[in-house]
Amino acid sequence: MGLDKQHRSTRTLSTGKNNLITDVPGVKVGHVTLSDGGIQTGVTAILPHDGNMFTDKYLAASTVINGFGKSVGLIQVDEMGTIETPIILTNTLSVGTASTALVKHMLDQNEDIGVKTGTVNPIVLECNDMQLNDIRGMHVRETHIAQAIKDADIVFSEGAVGAGRGMMCHELKGGIGSASRLVKINEVEYTVGVLVMSNHGSFEDLMIDDKKLSNDFELPNDKTEEKGSIIVVIATDVPLSERQLKRVSNRAVVGLSRTGAYIGNGSGELALAFSTATKMPHQSPKEPLSMNFLHDDDINPLFKATAEAVHESVVSSMTHAESVSGIRNKTAVSLNDLTKKTL
Repeated sequence: MGLDKQHRSTRTLSTGKNNLITDVPGVKVGHVTLSDGGIQTGVTAILPHDGNMFTDKYLAASTVINGFGKSVGLIQVDEMGTIETPIILTNTLSVGTASTALVKHMLDQNEDIGVKTGTVNPIVLECNDMQLNDIRGMHVRETHIAQAIKDADIVFSEGAVGAGRGMMCHELKGGIGSASRLVKINEVEYTVGVLVMSNHGSFEDLMIDDKKLSNDFELPNDKTEEKGSIIVVIATDVPLSERQLKRVSNRAVVGLSRTGAYIGNGSGELALAFSTATKMPHQSPKEPLSMNFLHDDDINPLFKATAEAVHESVVSSMTHAESVSGIRNKTAVSLNDLTKKTL
């Protein structure tokens, strides 16, 4: 039998109810998957909360681990320390379409944008799915972004779905993966959730449960250079400042390295972290704002939980993905089809 999500010798912390990013209260995820011959792509939407993200923002920070990427919105995230829209994942050449659709979504919710107040900062993150998808065809439409937002829910699929449909991970089939961890800090239990879109790594470096797969299995595809990407989104209900969220997003690389990733020259590795503990109002209350956040001496459990959840999310993106054939007769073999047995 193939690998499953419960087979993890490296797990030391408890998971949330569904072992998904949506175990963080208020967070939802939706997909639109496009699969038709050479069209293997899609959209994934992450909703940090159900309300109006523009009027009630969340504190956030991002880390550019390796900057070979075309994402939108991260400059303002790091300058202002907030996110004010849902987070959209898609393929590289569909970033413009997704950005326009997300702006329209926010304009529908906020008649004052661009009239009585400023404009809006859409967050769109991408990976290049050209190995399996007809990326030049630009098949993602604005309606797909709107549908992914509308369909967002607490339980969602992983693997070769949504924006992850055409992605590859360690030269096998990758895609969308997610995991969560529970942490107790000062006798209070919190949740850390992660979602990744995996499209990175080389097979010869892939480690699963501390075993190097290339020692036991032969890659059925032609070897390719390590020049993919991965997007890591980290959500938590731990009260944190934007400075501390930056420190959390920095820890994504710890989880990535556990599968053997070394962050290649042409690889776009990005992490975005947000906390649901504090809402930042768009309009000034005309008085100082109050905010709770951890003391830095108490933050280590959160770092450990982030590393574990990122690692499991990457592996989960592969264990949940089926083999997919796409453009130019290219087939990405799934991890389960490769192994055919429990490691």
